[in-house]
Amino acid sequence: MATQKREGYLSWDQYFMGVALLSAQRSKDPGSQVGACIVSSDNRILSVGYNGMPTGCQDDEMPWSREGDFLESKYAFVCHAELNAILNNDGGSLKGTRLYATLFPCNECAKAIIQSGIREVIYLSDKYAETDAVIASKRMFRMAGVALRQYRPGGTCVTLEL
Repeated sequence: MATQKREGYLSWDQYFMGVALLSAQRSKDPGSQVGACIVSSDNRILSVGYNGMPTGCQDDEMPWSREGDFLESKYAFVCHAELNAILNNDGGSLKGTRLYATLFPCNECAKAIIQSGIREVIYLSDKYAETDAVIASKRMFRMAGVALRQYRPGGTCVTLEL
């Protein structure tokens, strides 16, 4: 019989970023799969989301292109993972919560994050750091006192066979 707890278990950050990464796998976007997970101060998952078309909009009938006219591209239609996670919440307060995201939030998602009361954003990638949308996000987050932290993978590999 074991007399000590198991070693090598996932940290809270690993666990919640893992949930965000797994959620991203639901995205049908051929170019970007983004996931998000909102967590309470006592480490309970409140909501998850991924980037995709709004409920009721048929994925096969919507454009997925990054190029071309606005109405012929995905940008007019796709809901981002962070916004979906906020909207997927069952209606309870998100004040004081943390959001784990696989990609740094855009300016539109930053507004929703701030307005919903989320106090910390933990993100995996900041590949669009030089874009106006992310620069605006960071400015708003600073002004609103939302803490930002980049998640640094620690080399732990988890394999799921689904």
